[in-house]
Amino acid sequence: MKTKSLRKNKVNVVTLGCAKNLFDSEVLMTQLKGNNFDVKHESNEESEIVIVNTCGFIDNAKQESIDTILQYAEAKEQGLIDKLYVTGCLSARYKDDLEKEIPEVDSFFGTKDLPKLLKTLKADYKKELVGERLLTTPSHFAYFKISEGCDRPCSFCAIPLMRGKHVSTPIEDLVESAKNLAAKGVKELLLIAQDSTYYGLDIYKDRKLAELMLKLSEVEGIEWIRLHYAFPTGFPMDVIEVMRDTPNICNYLDMPLQHASTEMLKSMRRGTSKEKTTQLIKDIREINPDIALRTSMIVGYPGETDAYFQELCDWVQEMEFERLGVFKYSHEENTHAYSLNDDVPAELKAERAEILMDIQSGISHDLNQQKIGETHKVLIDKAEGDYFIGRTEFDSPEVDNEVVIKNTAESFVRIGDFANIKIKSADHFDLYGDKID
Repeated sequence: MKTKSLRKNKVNVVTLGCAKNLFDSEVLMTQLKGNNFDVKHESNEESEIVIVNTCGFIDNAKQESIDTILQYAEAKEQGLIDKLYVTGCLSARYKDDLEKEIPEVDSFFGTKDLPKLLKTLKADYKKELVGERLLTTPSHFAYFKISEGCDRPCSFCAIPLMRGKHVSTPIEDLVESAKNLAAKGVKELLLIAQDSTYYGLDIYKDRKLAELMLKLSEVEGIEWIRLHYAFPTGFPMDVIEVMRDTPNICNYLDMPLQHASTEMLKSMRRGTSKEKTTQLIKDIREINPDIALRTSMIVGYPGETDAYFQELCDWVQEMEFERLGVFKYSHEENTHAYSLNDDVPAELKAERAEILMDIQSGISHDLNQQKIGETHKVLIDKAEGDYFIGRTEFDSPEVDNEVVIKNTAESFVRIGDFANIKIKSADHFDLYGDKID
């Protein structure tokens, strides 16, 4: 028996995981709004319907998704919500198990089941809304998915199981979407994919990432374009040239490399070696000396000895990446690496992750000190207390450095605007500065 009177057609969409999931939630919300649903994102208000968009990437993400589903299942049992639906990667991968374990959920949907989900809600899939987005991010930037799925055979990754094969979105469709976003005030596009390097090979039989970026750079109102999730093997170097030569394409590249040891890379089925990766980084920096490189590493992969880990640490120290994140290896069923012995204890994985991040913290501190006295164009994202928080072209939201500006009459800035900020001081992951005219 319900304890509260619930408003009909009021939907709360809850998103877990990466920016690609957030993009999917925004598309879902756009369709629901087009069908006259009152839709909110991660709202604390009462809702008749809750849709949880799950992540199934690694153990921690899966547990967070399960915990969130259970939280709303309990709310349903208490009569606080009427319907509970689950979509996304975890749901795509473990639908049968989840249906048995959490019967309170009304229905589970995979990553490609948007039309089915809408039909269940008695909503029409409106093709005229394709390319439209109900943004959950601040209005001045938007995640911009250029393709879906992945064809790579990486041993540790379950994404192809959840997202399927690579499918590029045509350039003309993406340009139209960018124009729609620019008309709403979006100034920065954050290009995302499972594998952005592969863009175009399926529909154009050629790598077209550089051409796509050039076309997007011509959209009036788009002042920054930022590239994420580039795969290193077969990387199209014309992208770096376009980045260097096009003012509104940020000198920023997110390229997950995962390890330095050739033996580890071979076991991971990355299709490259330490020597090739080192040369790729040197070539990129030679073409575009101003570029900021973000990467991610995996520690604790099966067979990672102390020697292989030390090789990784030494290499990270040598390469001096501007940005770096670390994942602890997660033993995922139905992946190639699942047949290997998960022989690095959890405590050692955590210790290695901390060691590697300590190395990166020192690198970041030294690089940030070099920015003191420089003036940078900064996009203002938010206000916190007596400070404004922004980013340079070398930083992506949530994961990278921030620029902190004291809110004074002389340094007043508006959220969503660009400002010239002179850097006065810096620490390991933040810059501090004042506005200049």
